[in-house]
Amino acid sequence: MRAPALFTAAGSLLLTTLAVAPAGGSTVVPGAAELRGAAVAVARAADAGVTFGDCADAAELPGSLRCGTVSVPLDYAHPAGQQIRLTVSQVPATHKDPRNSKRRVPRQGALVLNPGGPGASGLYYPLIGLLPEWKRIGAAYDLVGYAPRGVSPSAPLSCQDPKRFFKGPAQAPAHPSESYKRERIAQARAYARGCAQRAGKALRFYTSLNNARDLDVVRAALGERQLTFMGSSYGTYFGALYATMFPAHVRRMVFDAAVDPDPGQIWYRNNLAQSAAFESRWTDFREWIARHDDVYGLGDTAEKVRRSYEKARARLAAEPAGGTVGPAQLQGSFLSAGYYDTYWPHRAKALSDYLKGRPKRLIEQAGPRQEDAAEAENANAVYTAVECNDAPWPKDWKVWDRDNTRLARVAPFVTWDNVWMNLPCAYWPAPRQRPLDVRTGPGELPPTLILAAERDAAAPYQGALELQRRLSGAALVTERDAGTHGIAGGPNQCVNGYLDAYLLEGRVPERRAACTGRAEPKATLAP
Repeated sequence: MRAPALFTAAGSLLLTTLAVAPAGGSTVVPGAAELRGAAVAVARAADAGVTFGDCADAAELPGSLRCGTVSVPLDYAHPAGQQIRLTVSQVPATHKDPRNSKRRVPRQGALVLNPGGPGASGLYYPLIGLLPEWKRIGAAYDLVGYAPRGVSPSAPLSCQDPKRFFKGPAQAPAHPSESYKRERIAQARAYARGCAQRAGKALRFYTSLNNARDLDVVRAALGERQLTFMGSSYGTYFGALYATMFPAHVRRMVFDAAVDPDPGQIWYRNNLAQSAAFESRWTDFREWIARHDDVYGLGDTAEKVRRSYEKARARLAAEPAGGTVGPAQLQGSFLSAGYYDTYWPHRAKALSDYLKGRPKRLIEQAGPRQEDAAEAENANAVYTAVECNDAPWPKDWKVWDRDNTRLARVAPFVTWDNVWMNLPCAYWPAPRQRPLDVRTGPGELPPTLILAAERDAAAPYQGALELQRRLSGAALVTERDAGTHGIAGGPNQCVNGYLDAYLLEGRVPERRAACTGRAEPKATLAP
Protein backbone atom coordinates (compact mmCIF):
# COMPACT_ATOMS: atom_id res chain seq x y z
CA MET A 1 0.00 0.00 0.00
CA ARG A 2 1.51 3.24 -1.08
CA ALA A 3 2.06 5.80 1.66
CA PRO A 4 1.07 9.34 0.83
CA ALA A 5 3.88 11.81 0.37
CA LEU A 6 5.03 13.19 3.71
CA PHE A 7 4.95 16.95 3.70
CA THR A 8 4.49 17.33 7.37
CA ALA A 9 6.10 15.28 8.80
CA ALA A 10 4.84 17.96 7.56
CA GLY A 11 0.36 -8.61 15.07
CA SER A 12 3.73 -10.36 14.21
CA LEU A 13 2.63 -13.82 15.37
CA LEU A 14 -0.53 -13.57 13.32
CA LEU A 15 1.43 -12.72 10.18
CA THR A 16 3.89 -15.54 10.78
CA THR A 17 1.07 -18.01 10.40
CA LEU A 18 -0.53 -16.22 7.44
CA ALA A 19 2.34 -15.23 5.20
CA VAL A 20 4.06 -17.76 3.03
CA ALA A 21 7.27 -17.30 1.15
CA PRO A 22 6.44 -15.59 -2.13
CA ALA A 23 6.52 -17.95 -5.05
CA GLY A 24 9.56 -17.97 -7.23
CA GLY A 25 9.73 -17.08 -10.87
CA SER A 26 12.46 -15.48 -12.86
CA THR A 27 14.66 -13.29 -10.70
CA VAL A 28 17.48 -10.95 -11.58
CA VAL A 29 20.54 -10.49 -9.40
CA PRO A 30 22.37 -7.28 -10.41
CA GLY A 31 26.11 -7.62 -10.35
CA ALA A 32 29.42 -6.17 -11.45
CA ALA A 33 28.08 -4.51 -14.61
CA GLU A 34 25.66 -2.34 -12.62
CA LEU A 35 28.41 -1.50 -10.12
CA ARG A 36 30.74 -0.34 -12.89
CA GLY A 37 27.90 1.53 -14.60
CA ALA A 38 27.05 3.40 -11.41
CA ALA A 39 30.68 4.52 -11.09
CA VAL A 40 30.64 5.78 -14.69
CA ALA A 41 27.38 7.67 -14.13
CA VAL A 42 28.68 9.22 -10.90
CA ALA A 43 31.87 10.46 -12.55
CA ARG A 44 29.89 11.90 -15.44
CA ALA A 45 27.47 13.69 -13.07
CA ALA A 46 30.31 15.11 -10.99
CA ASP A 47 31.75 16.68 -14.13
CA ALA A 48 28.39 18.00 -15.36
CA GLY A 49 27.01 19.30 -12.07
CA VAL A 50 23.53 20.85 -11.87
CA THR A 51 22.50 24.19 -13.32
CA PHE A 52 19.63 25.56 -11.25
CA GLY A 53 17.08 28.00 -12.62
CA ASP A 54 13.34 28.66 -12.50
CA CYS A 55 11.03 25.76 -11.75
CA ALA A 56 8.14 25.02 -14.09
CA ASP A 57 4.71 25.58 -12.50
CA ALA A 58 6.31 27.05 -9.36
CA ALA A 59 5.86 30.75 -9.98
CA GLU A 60 3.11 31.05 -7.37
CA LEU A 61 5.00 29.13 -4.68
CA PRO A 62 6.69 30.94 -1.78
CA GLY A 63 10.39 30.81 -1.08
CA SER A 64 13.39 30.48 -3.36
CA LEU A 65 12.84 27.09 -4.98
CA ARG A 66 15.09 26.46 -8.00
CA CYS A 67 15.19 23.52 -10.40
CA GLY A 68 17.64 21.69 -12.63
CA THR A 69 18.17 18.23 -14.13
CA VAL A 70 20.55 15.32 -13.61
CA SER A 71 21.02 12.55 -16.18
CA VAL A 72 21.09 8.92 -15.05
CA PRO A 73 21.26 5.71 -17.11
CA LEU A 74 18.01 3.85 -17.64
CA ASP A 75 20.06 0.64 -17.29
CA TYR A 76 23.16 0.89 -15.11
CA ALA A 77 24.60 -2.18 -16.81
CA HIS A 78 24.82 -0.02 -19.95
CA PRO A 79 25.70 3.49 -18.70
CA ALA A 80 26.33 4.81 -22.21
CA GLY A 81 22.83 3.80 -23.32
CA GLN A 82 19.49 5.51 -22.86
CA GLN A 83 19.47 8.27 -20.24
CA ILE A 84 16.69 9.59 -17.96
CA ARG A 85 16.69 13.21 -16.87
CA LEU A 86 15.72 13.55 -13.21
CA THR A 87 14.30 16.93 -12.23
CA VAL A 88 16.00 18.20 -9.06
CA SER A 89 14.95 21.13 -6.87
CA GLN A 90 16.82 23.21 -4.32
CA VAL A 91 16.20 25.86 -1.69
CA PRO A 92 19.64 27.29 -0.83
CA ALA A 93 20.72 27.48 2.80
CA THR A 94 19.50 30.73 4.35
CA HIS A 95 22.44 31.04 6.80
CA LYS A 96 19.95 32.78 9.17
CA ASP A 97 19.84 31.56 12.75
CA PRO A 98 16.18 31.77 13.84
CA ARG A 99 17.33 32.06 17.45
CA ASN A 100 19.86 34.82 16.84
CA SER A 101 19.34 37.16 13.90
CA LYS A 102 22.90 38.48 14.16
CA ARG A 103 24.53 35.08 13.77
CA ARG A 104 25.40 33.76 10.30
CA VAL A 105 25.05 29.99 10.16
CA PRO A 106 27.80 28.19 8.20
CA ARG A 107 26.65 25.96 5.36
CA GLN A 108 26.97 22.20 5.94
CA GLY A 109 26.18 21.10 2.39
CA ALA A 110 23.10 19.65 0.71
CA LEU A 111 20.39 17.71 2.54
CA VAL A 112 18.64 15.49 -0.01
CA LEU A 113 15.02 14.70 0.86
CA ASN A 114 12.64 11.98 -0.29
CA PRO A 115 9.00 11.86 0.87
CA GLY A 116 8.28 8.18 0.16
CA GLY A 117 6.00 6.36 -2.22
CA PRO A 118 7.14 4.65 -4.37
CA GLY A 119 5.74 7.17 -6.79
CA ALA A 120 5.82 10.36 -4.72
CA SER A 121 7.59 13.45 -5.99
CA GLY A 122 9.97 15.34 -3.74
CA LEU A 123 10.22 18.40 -5.98
CA TYR A 124 8.39 20.73 -3.60
CA TYR A 125 9.62 19.02 -0.44
CA PRO A 126 12.44 21.59 0.13
CA LEU A 127 9.76 24.18 0.91
CA ILE A 128 9.52 22.61 4.37
CA GLY A 129 12.38 24.97 5.16
CA LEU A 130 9.76 27.72 5.45
CA LEU A 131 8.20 26.00 8.48
CA PRO A 132 9.39 27.12 11.92
CA GLU A 133 10.42 23.58 12.87
CA TRP A 134 12.79 23.40 9.89
CA LYS A 135 14.37 26.84 9.93
CA ARG A 136 17.51 25.80 11.84
CA ILE A 137 18.13 22.95 9.41
CA GLY A 138 17.29 25.19 6.43
CA ALA A 139 19.85 27.71 7.67
CA ALA A 140 22.66 25.16 7.52
CA TYR A 141 21.72 23.08 4.49
CA ASP A 142 20.69 23.52 0.90
CA LEU A 143 17.41 21.58 0.96
CA VAL A 144 17.23 19.37 -2.13
CA GLY A 145 14.33 17.37 -3.52
CA TYR A 146 13.79 15.51 -6.76
CA ALA A 147 11.30 13.50 -8.77
CA PRO A 148 12.60 9.90 -8.83
CA ARG A 149 12.77 7.98 -12.09
CA GLY A 150 9.32 7.53 -13.58
CA VAL A 151 7.73 10.25 -11.46
CA SER A 152 6.67 13.24 -13.53
CA PRO A 153 8.51 15.17 -14.87
CA SER A 154 11.41 12.65 -14.63
CA ALA A 155 10.58 10.46 -17.66
CA PRO A 156 7.05 9.80 -16.34
CA LEU A 157 5.76 6.25 -16.34
CA SER A 158 2.15 5.42 -17.20
CA CYS A 159 0.12 2.21 -17.17
CA GLN A 160 -3.27 3.43 -18.41
CA ASP A 161 -5.10 6.43 -19.76
CA PRO A 162 -5.33 8.90 -16.84
CA LYS A 163 -8.90 9.68 -17.86
CA ARG A 164 -9.82 6.13 -16.86
CA PHE A 165 -7.85 6.11 -13.59
CA PHE A 166 -10.54 7.34 -11.20
CA LYS A 167 -13.26 4.71 -11.14
CA GLY A 168 -16.10 5.98 -9.09
CA PRO A 169 -18.35 5.45 -7.44
CA ALA A 170 -17.13 1.95 -6.54
CA GLN A 171 -17.74 -0.82 -4.05
CA ALA A 172 -15.21 -1.96 -1.43
CA PRO A 173 -16.45 -5.18 0.18
CA ALA A 174 -14.58 -6.19 3.33
CA HIS A 175 -15.36 -9.83 2.52
CA PRO A 176 -15.64 -9.97 -1.29
CA SER A 177 -17.66 -12.56 -3.18
CA GLU A 178 -16.07 -14.96 -5.64
CA SER A 179 -17.54 -13.05 -8.57
CA TYR A 180 -16.10 -9.77 -7.25
CA LYS A 181 -12.69 -11.41 -6.84
CA ARG A 182 -12.79 -12.62 -10.45
CA GLU A 183 -13.60 -9.10 -11.59
CA ARG A 184 -10.64 -7.64 -9.68
CA ILE A 185 -8.29 -10.36 -10.93
CA ALA A 186 -9.21 -9.44 -14.50
CA GLN A 187 -8.54 -5.77 -13.73
CA ALA A 188 -5.13 -6.61 -12.21
CA ARG A 189 -4.14 -8.64 -15.27
CA ALA A 190 -5.20 -5.82 -17.58
CA TYR A 191 -3.30 -3.26 -15.53
CA ALA A 192 -0.09 -5.30 -15.65
CA ARG A 193 -0.48 -5.65 -19.42
CA GLY A 194 -1.00 -1.92 -19.72
CA CYS A 195 2.23 -1.20 -17.85
CA ALA A 196 4.15 -3.48 -20.21
CA GLN A 197 2.55 -2.05 -23.34
CA ARG A 198 3.16 1.58 -22.36
CA ALA A 199 6.67 1.23 -20.89
CA GLY A 200 8.02 -1.51 -23.15
CA LYS A 201 11.48 -2.84 -22.35
CA ALA A 202 12.11 0.05 -19.95
CA LEU A 203 9.62 -1.34 -17.42
CA ARG A 204 12.13 -3.63 -15.70
CA PHE A 205 14.44 -0.73 -14.76
CA TYR A 206 12.08 0.95 -12.30
CA THR A 207 13.46 -0.55 -9.10
CA SER A 208 14.55 0.42 -5.62
CA LEU A 209 18.13 -0.59 -6.43
CA ASN A 210 18.15 1.85 -9.33
CA ASN A 211 16.60 4.51 -7.10
CA ALA A 212 19.55 4.04 -4.73
CA ARG A 213 22.01 4.31 -7.62
CA ASP A 214 20.22 7.42 -8.87
CA LEU A 215 20.61 8.93 -5.42
CA ASP A 216 24.38 8.52 -5.63
CA VAL A 217 24.40 10.21 -9.04
CA VAL A 218 22.39 13.12 -7.63
CA ARG A 219 24.90 13.38 -4.77
CA ALA A 220 27.78 13.62 -7.22
CA ALA A 221 25.98 16.15 -9.43
CA LEU A 222 25.44 18.36 -6.37
CA GLY A 223 29.19 18.34 -5.76
CA GLU A 224 28.85 16.52 -2.44
CA ARG A 225 31.68 14.15 -1.49
CA GLN A 226 29.32 12.40 0.93
CA LEU A 227 25.53 12.25 1.13
CA THR A 228 23.34 13.79 3.81
CA PHE A 229 19.87 12.31 3.29
CA MET A 230 16.47 12.12 4.92
CA GLY A 231 14.05 9.55 3.58
CA SER A 232 10.49 9.07 4.79
CA SER A 233 8.46 5.89 4.52
CA TYR A 234 9.52 4.14 1.26
CA GLY A 235 12.44 6.60 1.17
CA THR A 236 13.86 4.75 4.17
CA TYR A 237 14.02 1.53 2.15
CA PHE A 238 16.05 2.74 -0.79
CA GLY A 239 18.02 4.89 1.67
CA ALA A 240 18.91 1.67 3.50
CA LEU A 241 19.87 0.09 0.18
CA TYR A 242 22.12 3.10 -0.45
CA ALA A 243 23.75 2.70 2.97
CA THR A 244 24.45 -0.94 2.18
CA MET A 245 25.71 -0.32 -1.37
CA PHE A 246 27.68 2.90 -0.77
CA PRO A 247 28.51 3.10 2.97
CA ALA A 248 31.66 5.16 2.37
CA HIS A 249 29.54 7.79 0.58
CA VAL A 250 27.33 8.43 3.63
CA ARG A 251 27.75 11.50 5.83
CA ARG A 252 24.44 11.48 7.73
CA MET A 253 21.14 9.66 7.11
CA VAL A 254 17.74 10.05 8.74
CA PHE A 255 15.17 7.28 8.32
CA ASP A 256 11.70 8.60 9.21
CA ALA A 257 8.86 6.03 9.42
CA ALA A 258 11.10 3.11 8.58
CA VAL A 259 10.00 0.30 6.27
CA ASP A 260 11.04 -3.21 7.31
CA PRO A 261 14.02 -3.95 5.01
CA ASP A 262 14.19 -7.70 5.66
CA PRO A 263 14.44 -9.26 2.16
CA GLY A 264 11.78 -11.78 3.13
CA GLN A 265 9.35 -8.93 3.82
CA ILE A 266 9.81 -7.15 0.47
CA TRP A 267 7.05 -6.56 -0.50
CA TYR A 268 4.33 -9.19 -0.09
CA ARG A 269 4.72 -9.74 3.63
CA ASN A 270 5.17 -6.04 4.34
CA ASN A 271 1.75 -5.43 2.84
CA LEU A 272 0.20 -8.10 5.05
CA ALA A 273 1.81 -6.42 8.05
CA GLN A 274 0.40 -3.07 6.94
CA SER A 275 -3.13 -4.43 6.72
CA ALA A 276 -2.93 -5.80 10.25
CA ALA A 277 -1.50 -2.54 11.60
CA PHE A 278 -4.16 -0.39 9.94
CA GLU A 279 -6.82 -2.34 11.81
CA SER A 280 -5.31 -1.21 15.10
CA ARG A 281 -5.07 2.37 13.88
CA TRP A 282 -8.70 2.27 12.72
CA THR A 283 -9.60 1.22 16.26
CA ASP A 284 -7.61 4.18 17.65
CA PHE A 285 -9.57 6.54 15.40
CA ARG A 286 -12.94 5.07 16.38
CA GLU A 287 -12.08 5.27 20.07
CA TRP A 288 -11.20 8.93 19.62
CA ILE A 289 -14.52 9.61 17.88
CA ALA A 290 -16.34 7.80 20.68
CA ARG A 291 -14.67 10.00 23.28
CA HIS A 292 -16.17 12.96 21.44
CA ASP A 293 -19.67 11.64 20.93
CA ASP A 294 -21.01 14.96 22.23
CA VAL A 295 -19.45 16.62 19.18
CA TYR A 296 -20.04 14.09 16.39
CA GLY A 297 -22.93 11.93 17.59
CA LEU A 298 -21.53 8.78 15.97
CA GLY A 299 -21.59 6.63 19.10
CA ASP A 300 -19.98 6.58 22.51
CA THR A 301 -18.06 3.33 21.97
CA ALA A 302 -15.73 2.22 19.19
CA GLU A 303 -18.22 -0.47 18.21
CA LYS A 304 -21.06 2.04 17.89
CA VAL A 305 -18.83 4.25 15.74
CA ARG A 306 -18.06 1.25 13.53
CA ARG A 307 -21.79 0.67 13.09
CA SER A 308 -22.24 4.31 12.08
CA TYR A 309 -19.50 3.88 9.50
CA GLU A 310 -21.08 0.68 8.18
CA LYS A 311 -24.44 2.44 7.97
CA ALA A 312 -22.82 5.07 5.76
CA ARG A 313 -21.18 2.38 3.61
CA ALA A 314 -24.51 0.66 3.04
CA ARG A 315 -26.25 3.92 2.19
CA LEU A 316 -23.49 4.89 -0.26
CA ALA A 317 -23.65 1.46 -1.89
CA ALA A 318 -27.31 2.04 -2.61
CA GLU A 319 -26.99 5.69 -3.64
CA PRO A 320 -23.53 7.26 -4.12
CA ALA A 321 -23.15 10.74 -2.67
CA GLY A 322 -23.08 13.35 -5.40
CA GLY A 323 -22.92 10.52 -7.93
CA THR A 324 -19.18 10.13 -7.19
CA VAL A 325 -18.68 8.82 -3.64
CA GLY A 326 -19.38 5.16 -3.02
CA PRO A 327 -18.06 2.76 -0.37
CA ALA A 328 -14.58 2.64 -1.97
CA GLN A 329 -14.25 6.41 -1.91
CA LEU A 330 -15.42 6.52 1.72
CA GLN A 331 -12.90 3.84 2.63
CA GLY A 332 -10.08 5.67 0.86
CA SER A 333 -10.91 8.88 2.66
CA PHE A 334 -10.90 7.18 6.05
CA LEU A 335 -7.71 5.30 5.19
CA SER A 336 -5.89 8.64 5.02
CA ALA A 337 -6.91 9.18 8.66
CA GLY A 338 -4.92 6.05 9.45
CA TYR A 339 -1.81 7.86 8.22
CA TYR A 340 -2.35 11.24 9.88
CA ASP A 341 -4.45 11.91 12.97
CA THR A 342 -4.71 15.58 11.94
CA TYR A 343 -7.40 14.30 9.54
CA TRP A 344 -9.51 12.83 12.33
CA PRO A 345 -11.74 15.86 13.06
CA HIS A 346 -12.39 16.45 9.35
CA ARG A 347 -13.31 12.84 8.59
CA ALA A 348 -15.48 12.50 11.71
CA LYS A 349 -17.36 15.68 10.89
CA ALA A 350 -17.90 14.59 7.27
CA LEU A 351 -19.30 11.23 8.38
CA SER A 352 -21.52 12.88 10.99
CA ASP A 353 -22.87 15.37 8.47
CA TYR A 354 -23.52 12.70 5.86
CA LEU A 355 -25.56 10.55 8.23
CA LYS A 356 -27.60 13.67 9.08
CA GLY A 357 -28.41 14.26 5.43
CA ARG A 358 -25.65 16.76 4.65
CA PRO A 359 -23.26 15.09 2.16
CA LYS A 360 -21.27 18.16 1.05
CA ARG A 361 -18.23 17.63 3.30
CA LEU A 362 -17.98 13.94 2.44
CA ILE A 363 -18.14 14.67 -1.29
CA GLU A 364 -15.43 17.32 -0.92
CA GLN A 365 -13.15 15.02 1.09
CA ALA A 366 -13.74 11.68 -0.62
CA GLY A 367 -14.80 12.53 -4.16
CA PRO A 368 -12.27 12.07 -6.98
CA ARG A 369 -10.71 15.24 -8.40
CA GLN A 370 -10.33 14.79 -12.12
CA GLU A 371 -7.72 17.55 -12.27
CA ASP A 372 -5.47 15.27 -10.18
CA ALA A 373 -5.98 12.18 -12.36
CA ALA A 374 -2.73 12.42 -14.36
CA GLU A 375 -0.59 12.84 -11.25
CA ALA A 376 -2.42 10.04 -9.42
CA GLU A 377 -2.15 7.65 -12.36
CA ASN A 378 1.58 8.35 -12.69
CA ALA A 379 2.16 7.81 -8.97
CA ASN A 380 0.25 4.52 -9.06
CA ALA A 381 2.19 3.32 -12.10
CA VAL A 382 5.57 3.99 -10.44
CA TYR A 383 4.42 2.40 -7.19
CA THR A 384 3.33 -0.74 -9.00
CA ALA A 385 6.41 -1.01 -11.20
CA VAL A 386 8.89 -0.57 -8.35
CA GLU A 387 7.22 -2.96 -5.95
CA CYS A 388 6.53 -5.60 -8.59
CA ASN A 389 10.08 -5.40 -9.97
CA ASP A 390 11.81 -5.40 -6.58
CA ALA A 391 11.10 -8.97 -5.49
CA PRO A 392 9.27 -12.21 -6.27
CA TRP A 393 5.54 -12.19 -5.53
CA PRO A 394 3.13 -15.13 -5.28
CA LYS A 395 1.95 -16.02 -8.78
CA ASP A 396 -0.83 -18.32 -7.59
CA TRP A 397 -4.06 -16.49 -6.74
CA LYS A 398 -4.82 -19.19 -4.18
CA VAL A 399 -1.94 -17.94 -2.01
CA TRP A 400 -3.27 -14.37 -2.02
CA ASP A 401 -6.82 -15.58 -1.42
CA ARG A 402 -5.89 -17.85 1.48
CA ASP A 403 -3.64 -15.37 3.30
CA ASN A 404 -5.94 -12.40 2.96
CA THR A 405 -9.17 -14.26 3.67
CA ARG A 406 -7.65 -15.32 6.99
CA LEU A 407 -6.31 -11.85 7.69
CA ALA A 408 -9.60 -10.13 6.85
CA ARG A 409 -11.35 -12.12 9.59
CA VAL A 410 -9.44 -10.09 12.19
CA ALA A 411 -8.38 -7.05 10.14
CA PRO A 412 -11.14 -6.26 7.62
CA PHE A 413 -10.63 -2.50 7.35
CA VAL A 414 -8.11 -2.36 4.46
CA THR A 415 -7.00 -5.94 3.86
CA TRP A 416 -8.73 -6.48 0.54
CA ASP A 417 -8.12 -2.93 -0.63
CA ASN A 418 -4.41 -3.64 -0.14
CA VAL A 419 -4.74 -6.83 -2.18
CA TRP A 420 -6.29 -5.03 -5.14
CA MET A 421 -3.59 -2.35 -4.96
CA ASN A 422 -0.83 -4.93 -5.31
CA LEU A 423 -2.40 -7.77 -7.26
CA PRO A 424 -0.90 -6.71 -10.63
CA CYS A 425 2.38 -8.06 -9.18
CA ALA A 426 0.97 -11.59 -9.46
CA TYR A 427 0.78 -11.17 -13.23
CA TRP A 428 3.80 -8.94 -13.76
CA PRO A 429 5.49 -9.39 -17.16
CA ALA A 430 8.96 -8.04 -16.24
CA PRO A 431 11.70 -10.04 -14.45
CA ARG A 432 11.77 -9.71 -10.66
CA GLN A 433 14.89 -8.77 -8.76
CA ARG A 434 16.17 -10.49 -5.65
CA PRO A 435 16.04 -8.04 -2.71
CA LEU A 436 19.39 -6.90 -1.39
CA ASP A 437 20.25 -8.01 2.15
CA VAL A 438 20.39 -4.64 3.92
CA ARG A 439 23.25 -4.88 6.40
CA THR A 440 26.35 -2.99 7.52
CA GLY A 441 29.06 -4.06 9.94
CA PRO A 442 30.72 -2.12 12.76
CA GLY A 443 32.64 0.88 11.45
CA GLU A 444 31.36 0.59 7.88
CA LEU A 445 28.76 3.34 8.23
CA PRO A 446 28.66 6.60 10.20
CA PRO A 447 25.97 6.80 12.91
CA THR A 448 22.47 7.11 11.43
CA LEU A 449 19.17 8.18 12.98
CA ILE A 450 15.85 6.28 12.81
CA LEU A 451 12.60 8.01 13.79
CA ALA A 452 9.43 6.00 14.39
CA ALA A 453 5.93 6.38 15.81
CA GLU A 454 5.01 3.40 17.94
CA ARG A 455 1.57 2.91 16.34
CA ASP A 456 2.41 3.84 12.74
CA ALA A 457 0.24 1.65 10.52
CA ALA A 458 1.78 2.39 7.12
CA ALA A 459 5.26 1.56 8.44
CA PRO A 460 4.70 -0.74 11.43
CA TYR A 461 7.13 -0.22 14.30
CA GLN A 462 8.76 -3.61 13.79
CA GLY A 463 10.35 -2.15 10.66
CA ALA A 464 12.25 0.46 12.68
CA LEU A 465 13.53 -2.23 15.05
CA GLU A 466 14.63 -4.39 12.13
CA LEU A 467 16.38 -1.51 10.36
CA GLN A 468 18.28 -0.63 13.53
CA ARG A 469 19.33 -4.24 13.91
CA ARG A 470 20.72 -4.28 10.37
CA LEU A 471 22.53 -0.92 10.30
CA SER A 472 25.44 -0.98 12.72
CA GLY A 473 25.57 2.11 14.91
CA ALA A 474 22.03 3.29 14.11
CA ALA A 475 20.13 5.10 16.87
CA LEU A 476 16.34 4.88 17.23
CA VAL A 477 14.03 7.62 18.55
CA THR A 478 10.47 6.43 19.26
CA GLU A 479 7.40 8.62 19.64
CA ARG A 480 5.38 6.67 22.19
CA ASP A 481 1.65 5.97 21.76
CA ALA A 482 1.57 7.91 18.49
CA GLY A 483 0.59 6.75 15.03
CA THR A 484 1.31 9.59 12.62
CA HIS A 485 3.22 8.34 9.57
CA GLY A 486 6.38 10.45 9.58
CA ILE A 487 7.35 12.42 12.68
CA ALA A 488 10.36 14.53 11.63
CA GLY A 489 9.75 18.26 11.89
CA GLY A 490 6.24 17.85 13.28
CA PRO A 491 4.77 19.21 16.52
CA ASN A 492 6.80 16.99 18.86
CA GLN A 493 9.67 19.17 20.10
CA CYS A 494 11.38 16.20 21.72
CA VAL A 495 11.63 14.43 18.36
CA ASN A 496 12.76 17.63 16.67
CA GLY A 497 15.46 18.10 19.27
CA TYR A 498 17.01 14.76 18.35
CA LEU A 499 16.66 15.56 14.63
CA ASP A 500 18.37 18.94 14.99
CA ALA A 501 21.14 17.55 17.19
CA TYR A 502 21.91 14.91 14.58
CA LEU A 503 21.72 16.97 11.39
CA LEU A 504 23.34 20.07 12.85
CA GLU A 505 25.90 18.54 15.21
CA GLY A 506 26.16 14.86 14.30
CA ARG A 507 25.00 13.75 17.77
CA VAL A 508 22.79 10.68 18.24
CA PRO A 509 21.37 8.96 21.33
CA GLU A 510 23.53 6.15 22.64
CA ARG A 511 21.19 3.56 21.13
CA ARG A 512 17.52 4.22 21.81
CA ALA A 513 15.53 7.17 23.07
CA ALA A 514 11.83 7.82 23.56
CA CYS A 515 9.61 10.87 23.36
CA THR A 516 6.16 11.24 24.87
CA GLY A 517 3.53 11.14 22.16
CA ARG A 518 1.96 14.30 20.79
CA ALA A 519 -1.39 15.56 22.04
CA GLU A 520 -4.37 13.97 20.30
CA PRO A 521 -6.34 16.16 17.90
CA LYS A 522 -9.05 18.42 19.25
CA ALA A 523 -12.61 17.60 18.30
CA THR A 524 -14.08 20.43 16.29
CA LEU A 525 -17.00 21.22 14.04
CA ALA A 526 -15.01 23.79 12.10
CA PRO A 527 -14.08 23.12 8.44
